[in-house]
Amino acid sequence: MSYPIRPKKSLGQNFLVDGNVLHNIAEALDLAPGDTVLEIGPGTGMLTELLQPRVARLIAVEIDRNLAALLRSRFAGVDNFTLVEGDILEMEPMLLAGEQPLRVVGNIPYYITSQIIFHFFDRRRNLVDMALLMQREVAERIAAGPGDPDYGILAVMSRTFAEAEILLRVPRTVFKPQPGVDSALVRWRFHDRHTRTLADEGLYRRLVRTAFGQRRKMMRKSLRDRFNLEALAAFDLTRRPEELDVADWLAMANALAAAAPARP
Repeated sequence: MSYPIRPKKSLGQNFLVDGNVLHNIAEALDLAPGDTVLEIGPGTGMLTELLQPRVARLIAVEIDRNLAALLRSRFAGVDNFTLVEGDILEMEPMLLAGEQPLRVVGNIPYYITSQIIFHFFDRRRNLVDMALLMQREVAERIAAGPGDPDYGILAVMSRTFAEAEILLRVPRTVFKPQPGVDSALVRWRFHDRHTRTLADEGLYRRLVRTAFGQRRKMMRKSLRDRFNLEALAAFDLTRRPEELDVADWLAMANALAAAAPARP
């Protein structure tokens, strides 16, 4: 059966159509037969078709009604395939997975990349890893380290919750329609090595966001209106945020938490 599907610009749709690249992505994910996988934006199902035979359960979340109809027909009768129609940003991944350890993969719209990343950062319980295909420039920001001009909030938060790496670089020519930029596949392997010592995650996030909101300023200037600088007396606040690694941010956040008034 033929399904004439027009990519919708309003949804940021760019379909990956190169079979070799799709195969390379499926291989790079290193899936196992017992895995539960959540695929964001399966589109026409070309990557889905490669993932489904490799895993115990594949949950595909598709917002486009026409593509959802295509996927229902294409995978009708496939026991380990579940289609959920809707917006991933309005869903709780762990409820979809039945609280099972979950692996996430997706070719996501460029314009909501950060929203999707932080949606899963906020819901990382039982999340094993996440591999997202995104604009290469954003991927390089995620993989950047301290001192790198691209190092910012995405990199710090990625390093806080996971080990992040670029698995593959994907040229723009393998998409339809062809976007104006190249892409890259980024994988996060989640852990709690840092967060288990973190006193207040909300404070930690506010600290990092505030500092990088004025990234060219020394931190004693960017933080003075929002935080108790006396609690940070042991730290060199003449530095700029791109100079600090995760250990520095954790230590500063914990110092602020320790100095905060006790809650009744």
